Amino acid sequence: MKILAIDTSQKTVSVAVVVDDMLRADIFIHNGRHHSEMLLPAVEQVFHLAGLQPDEIDFFAVTIGPGSFTGLRIGAATIKGLALSTGKPVVGISTLEALALNAPLVGQQTICPMLDAQKNKIYTTLFRPDAGTVMKRITAEQAVDVDRWLKELKGNIFFLGDGAVKHAERIHSLHASAACIAEGNGNHVRAAAAAVLARDQFLQGQWLDLLTFTPCYLRSSEAERSIRQKTSEIDKLQEFR
Repeated sequence: MKILAIDTSQKTVSVAVVVDDMLRADIFIHNGRHHSEMLLPAVEQVFHLAGLQPDEIDFFAVTIGPGSFTGLRIGAATIKGLALSTGKPVVGISTLEALALNAPLVGQQTICPMLDAQKNKIYTTLFRPDAGTVMKRITAEQAVDVDRWLKELKGNIFFLGDGAVKHAERIHSLHASAACIAEGNGNHVRAAAAAVLARDQFLQGQWLDLLTFTPCYLRSSEAERSIRQKTSEIDKLQEFR
């Protein structure tokens, strides 16, 4: 089975080709440049490195959020283009679940992926190791105030993600020795992880509808909130006329 997977949910770009459960080619870019500049060249390069053409892929995998609004839109548009041009299906993967695969599955340690959502908020959820290398999600994915979230957590927890790095001091002050934070690349979502998670979903027929699917943002963008606020202000003014 041949899979092309991409992730553009953070400031990074990750593209991977997995063939029969083996990583054939992997490109990870973290140079501060815009996703729109880096993604398509990275896709072309990973195909070249893997020795494959787009129509040889069995299906595509893409992280669909939560994460960067712009990044997710670019990733979704790119994967739709590839799928429509080749007629191959697409599987959508939770960004937080793909990130959680970076964590070591040790005992009953809780895994807490955290992505920075700005303005003191994070995108997060919790996982626990299940049978073998399987993780079981134990809370819903949500956008939440970081202080409120951290105060509610208990037990031994492994934190990872750019949200964990940003709020590392708060994590250690509240959880001390009961908390461990990933280091280095362990805090970045990798496309290869999305490919691993996508395989079972593909076999179960859990494919995205290319005409209707949109990323899972968990909250409104700044532009959408601004429009709603202005609309509300206009409605209030009209009430007094």
